[in-house]
Amino acid sequence: MPKTKKAGLLTKLVILALLIYLATSLLDLQSRIRQTQAERDTLSRQVAEQAQVNADLAEDVANPDDPDRIADIARDKLGLVVPGEKVIVITN
Repeated sequence: MPKTKKAGLLTKLVILALLIYLATSLLDLQSRIRQTQAERDTLSRQVAEQAQVNADLAEDVANPDDPDRIADIARDKLGLVVPGEKVIVITN
């Protein structure tokens, strides 16, 4: 059987340094993956919110003469009320 040569101290140190480098690179990569996933989740929520806004606007455009929609817009965006309605103001 052929004899195998034992690894020298320098070889062991180089392998140890490579292992340490790979471990730290892996930890950094995992951190960046988590950060990117969090950013993706935030952007997904923003896209969903904007899609809802777009759908609401498309419905407003499709039904410009709907009296209920006009009343809702007047009430929500302009603060108007129908005669006989009571307004309750809550302050903190």
